[in-house]
Amino acid sequence: MTCRTTSLIVALAFLLVLPAVVYAVPEGIQLTWPAGAQGTVVFDGTVHAKKGLTCDACHINNFQTKKGADTLNMATLNREAFCGVCHNGKKAFSTKDSVSCKRCHKGSK
Repeated sequence: MTCRTTSLIVALAFLLVLPAVVYAVPEGIQLTWPAGAQGTVVFDGTVHAKKGLTCDACHINNFQTKKGADTLNMATLNREAFCGVCHNGKKAFSTKDSVSCKRCHKGSK
């Protein structure tokens, strides 16, 4: 195999992998977590990706990359940890705003 062929293969592989690395969750995919009486929490990566956010926007400083590795609860979110880093009422709706509960907690009252 020539150097040029190897370079082409590497470039094509990079282009195929890049979309999976760039977006937090691929379009049409949602992550869910049980949240008791508050209703299931739904993270829609499409909503965040359409705002220009990538995995690195949250996972470098705010979260580990493996689902379930972090323990999230409203107390930590309200202290501006995890989702609360952005969902603080300045960058995005606040986790403290009871009107916004249904934006994450699907099936909440």
